[in-house]
Amino acid sequence: MFVEQLINGLAIGTIYALVAVGYSLVFGILRLVNFTHSSVYTLGAFMVYVGVEYLHLNIFLAILFSLVTTGFAGVMIDKMGLEPLRKKGASKISAMITTIGLSYIIINCLNIAFGSQIIRFPDLFNYGTFKLLGATIAWQQVIIGAVALILLVALSIFINRTRIGLAMRAVQQEPSAAAINGINVNMIISLTFFLGAASAAIAGTLIASYNQYLRSSMGDIVGLKAFAAAVLGGIGSLPGSVLGGLIIGVSESMAVYKLGGSYIDMVAFSLLFLVLLIRPYGILGRKGSTKV
Repeated sequence: MFVEQLINGLAIGTIYALVAVGYSLVFGILRLVNFTHSSVYTLGAFMVYVGVEYLHLNIFLAILFSLVTTGFAGVMIDKMGLEPLRKKGASKISAMITTIGLSYIIINCLNIAFGSQIIRFPDLFNYGTFKLLGATIAWQQVIIGAVALILLVALSIFINRTRIGLAMRAVQQEPSAAAINGINVNMIISLTFFLGAASAAIAGTLIASYNQYLRSSMGDIVGLKAFAAAVLGGIGSLPGSVLGGLIIGVSESMAVYKLGGSYIDMVAFSLLFLVLLIRPYGILGRKGSTKV
């Protein structure tokens, strides 16, 4: 039972990490908490459903369709909601409140289009079980964790080893200096929103497949826990987001193992509270740092 819960915690933790990375990417660039992220997570899963059920795509094309459309939605959130505020010199509070409003707009649009009821989602990774140290492990858990981990590594390589990633880090450090050196700051911001939305879309798809259902409110608690993971690890830090997600995922599974499922939602925020009392800028964060 312990091994089963540990594997499950690691799988869910990588999902939290994948969502938390989106918070950290946007915060690193704009010093802004993007509260549309939980609704974009939900939108991504629904776009896979649309691809399969309405466009009759195979699952791989449906996921690609979701990445493109959800990524584009992320860009539109910035272009229509946040860029006009930046041009007017609006405060960060105004921008943050705007993201909250946009999140509700997205969720309500999903309610209008699909209703608020539970919708069955296909089980993408149902390949049975195997034995490990006497425990029965579902291949689904292993595949979900592996996919999320591979994507996190790929994203890290992209940010740290490519010219575009270098431009993103330059914009994070000093946007004005980056613009003087020929970097298109608005394009980099749009790319950041695209990557954050795409990562959330994949996470939403993986969780929807794991739970085998969709609903418009599915991103509410996951978004909060992923935000807690980002802050716990050090918001603005990509490794910190991954670490925070894994800590929360494993801690939740251990809470289920020891205390039962009734206390699962308490764990993430209790951990966040305790860590921030000791280290207010997170485990891997540094005071005044927003480095990804």
